[in-house]
Amino acid sequence: MPYHFLEVAITPNVRRAQAEMGADQIWLGEHHCASDSLTESELAFIAARDSFYIASVSETDWPYVQHRGGPQGFLKAVDNKTLAFADYRGNRQYISTGNFVANDRACLFLVDYPRRARLKIYMHVEKLALDTDPALTDLVFDAGYRAKTERILRLRLEAFDWNCPQHITPRYTEGEVEKAVTPLRERLGQLESENTKLRARLAAALGVK
Repeated sequence: MPYHFLEVAITPNVRRAQAEMGADQIWLGEHHCASDSLTESELAFIAARDSFYIASVSETDWPYVQHRGGPQGFLKAVDNKTLAFADYRGNRQYISTGNFVANDRACLFLVDYPRRARLKIYMHVEKLALDTDPALTDLVFDAGYRAKTERILRLRLEAFDWNCPQHITPRYTEGEVEKAVTPLRERLGQLESENTKLRARLAAALGVK
């Protein structure tokens, strides 16, 4: 039976914390549709991301949150219950990698800052060597991205939910800013050209050399 996201997230202690704040009644009953599969909406959102945050827990019960980044769409959908990505070399601390040996549970946060949307996903993580599954390696490998791939992480869906947009400050990448200002630059160029021509015509009419 598929877990609803809140069935995973809301423990007895969470329920007590909600009760202390008078919020326990808000989350009683089914407020969201339970699903054991990512829909086209989630898959499109995931494919548009160039980064996400992934949380793990160590065998000493300390949580750890890591940023993962790459080319847009580097987090691939294998199917509607499975994601995978090339794990690129970073600072070589391998904290998340080690944590997943002790506990394969993870929580992903994916954020679209301009549109103030975020998707959170509970998943089970499996670490794979690059030669374990050649087809999967081909799926996640991006020849145009200059980074060393050390392993493949395959993630099996447990539950997901969408967060509200409250408190998400819109932020824009260099590419998004460039896309937004390109029409303005083109229009400015047109106006400057028209202005130059008008000034030349005015000068000719006034006999100014």
